[in-house]
Amino acid sequence: MEFIFNLVLKQLRQSTRASEQICQNVTRRITREVTRICQESSRIQASGEMEGWAKTLANHRLKLCLRYYKLGSARGRIELQSTLSAIVYRYICPSQEAASYQARVTLIEDFLQGFYAEALNAFRREAELEPSYQPRSRLELAEYMAFCERYAKRRIPLPGSRAQQLIILRAQTFSQKQPPETSIDMDMAAEGSSGDSETEGRNRAAAIARSFMVEQEGLLPDAGIRETVIAELIDYLKARQQEECLDYFILRLKDLSTSEIEEILGITPRERDYLQQRFKYHLIRFSLSHRWELVHQWLEADLDRNLGLTPQEWQQFNQQLSDPQRQLLKLKQQKIEIAEIARALSLTVPQTEKLWFKLLETAWDIRNRSVS
Repeated sequence: MEFIFNLVLKQLRQSTRASEQICQNVTRRITREVTRICQESSRIQASGEMEGWAKTLANHRLKLCLRYYKLGSARGRIELQSTLSAIVYRYICPSQEAASYQARVTLIEDFLQGFYAEALNAFRREAELEPSYQPRSRLELAEYMAFCERYAKRRIPLPGSRAQQLIILRAQTFSQKQPPETSIDMDMAAEGSSGDSETEGRNRAAAIARSFMVEQEGLLPDAGIRETVIAELIDYLKARQQEECLDYFILRLKDLSTSEIEEILGITPRERDYLQQRFKYHLIRFSLSHRWELVHQWLEADLDRNLGLTPQEWQQFNQQLSDPQRQLLKLKQQKIEIAEIARALSLTVPQTEKLWFKLLETAWDIRNRSVS
């Protein structure tokens, strides 16, 4: 399977900014998995086209991995959560006394936290990794999320020549084990609070859930910087007296639907749409101008990492820059202060900042185009 190894490694080198060692490690794991499948599948063996199957399987894994890589850790997790939630939605059944949409969503989130832990253990086992292995880099996290999606969609044979996706079987089992008395308020569990009327059993369940949630947060390499970005964005909106935008942002953090936000804020869909556009304007100003270093560090797209662009995208980006922007980029990479850069370019500081804003906006557009 040397040709598979070379194929995958070449793509990872061209499409990511991961180190050579990480590219080789991920390539080795993909190659090993593809080889195992080809050797264990009687259908593939009987086809006499093992090389073609191996190439197809490797390309499929590579494509999914690169998709999550492009999305990055934060958007990748949202995408994975959305995909898996859609699969299990109809199979997670809240009790009759709590059969609301929100109750179902809470149960799905609870179920998926356990499923992610199971998938990580399966990944360690099948990739022959240490029991303590954690994905740390952007590419390793993308590899894990891609495995998680494939693991969830595995077809498990059932009696009567039937088959079902693994995550649906897990969701059905989870749902059957949810008697009404063990229903947990996950928000309350996350905050570590307890109501006076809670029974001792519910308190224990909440404590276990909270412990598990804290453990899962610890697995996220950028959890700390995410909180910093949120805090600074809140301060930014407060300083500009954008209280309505701040309320909208807080509700968005709770992952509420647009209709729920409109109801809470007491506004019409048109007013909410206007508020959303106003918030987006401030968000872009914050991300590309006010605190661009922090946001780009969080997105793993700082200057040291070519603004989050792959080698091909970085080449495309440089071709789009004007001569002053190329000079500006070079001086920024040398970590020269903005006032000194302005003098070197014969511009004012505000003109230089505006030029830098446009440059970051161009990189932002290229990154988003490659994901969509």
